[in-house]
Amino acid sequence: MLLQEMTVFGTSLPDRYFIADEICLSCRLIQFNRRKYGRRTPSKVIIMDFVPLIDSIGEPATLALAGFVLAFVFGFAAERSGFCTRSAILEIMDRKVATALPVWLLALGVAILSTQLAIFNGWIDVGESRFFRTPQSLSGALIGGALFGIGMALARGCTSRLMVLGAGGNLRALAAVAAIALAALATYQGFLVPFRDAAGGIVNTSALGGNEIGQLLSNSYAGLFIGGVVLFAAAFTALRSRLSAWKSVGGVLIGTLITAAWYVTHQLSEQVFDPIEIESLSFSRPSANAINYVASGGAEEYLSLDTGMIAGLFLGAFAAALLFRSFAVRGFGEAGAPHFSRYIAGGALMGFGGILAVGCTVGAGFTGGSVLAVSSVLGLASMMTFCAATDLVLRRLADRTSAKPSPVPAE
Repeated sequence: MLLQEMTVFGTSLPDRYFIADEICLSCRLIQFNRRKYGRRTPSKVIIMDFVPLIDSIGEPATLALAGFVLAFVFGFAAERSGFCTRSAILEIMDRKVATALPVWLLALGVAILSTQLAIFNGWIDVGESRFFRTPQSLSGALIGGALFGIGMALARGCTSRLMVLGAGGNLRALAAVAAIALAALATYQGFLVPFRDAAGGIVNTSALGGNEIGQLLSNSYAGLFIGGVVLFAAAFTALRSRLSAWKSVGGVLIGTLITAAWYVTHQLSEQVFDPIEIESLSFSRPSANAINYVASGGAEEYLSLDTGMIAGLFLGAFAAALLFRSFAVRGFGEAGAPHFSRYIAGGALMGFGGILAVGCTVGAGFTGGSVLAVSSVLGLASMMTFCAATDLVLRRLADRTSAKPSPVPAE
């Protein structure tokens, strides 16, 4: 099936239409749904042809492979660049900018600006994504973000950072990741669902009239402006701190991957028969779905973008750790390491909070932030605020007991 480019001559697309290969080697029809194309109707829609791959390995495996490739690159870049939200927070608290904050800002700025450019030019349509399809919980974002932030401080890293560290041999991080996954599963489909619904049902974005910042501001250029400002601040911070070229590339690559994932899932949503949701990188819900896949014995019905992302992140970070010889087994017996219970408690709070806030620092903060979802911006702000507050409390407790504070942020 050769679907390279389709040109629309100033007319709206019909509600449903089909394009078939002239030779019909695969005898497959691709159904396209009517799209809003962001804020304007594009003259050209570039198509990635996944049909041969779908015909070869099936839709679930294609989705999993897409998630694997995207997350593999993310894991590799995150391991090499030291991408870490908590480390960025600590640099702000200490007023000593080193490398974490510039890398983090570069990733965020690139994610926002490139995604907003893609939306503006009609390359992706996020209107049916989880952030805008239905009203989103503001109370869930604030409460879930607060719990996630507390957990992030206790476990000394967010979900993605702990997965990267675990792949590099850190057993403490792996213990926290296990707690995150189990708590996320219980919150997503288990006994914690009533608590999730109670916290998330207090107030939602209907009270604001929508969940998109640009729409609320009645300005179609708001996203481009915000992305540009964040990226400018990131570039200024990177130059001032003399950020290395490798770390700079890592931050830019992570931000680009957020947009790439939006684009890939947008294209896949147009080419699969079973409906899928357009989305980008996230690691809270995927960790729960990874448990479902393993528990099912690898059943195809549980194979998805989510399971591919978890596998890809671990293997990408593992490959980077081996290649650059940073792999080292680190346990709870190291001097200065917090107690096992602290990692479990922190992981459990992040698992529950990440599902309640509709994502972790990457899933809500970067993926939701890239499309300027109000709930995601509030969730990220809550995560960062409560992480900083909890770290401050932990430091004061350490001072009172004459114990040395954790010398290395995020493990």
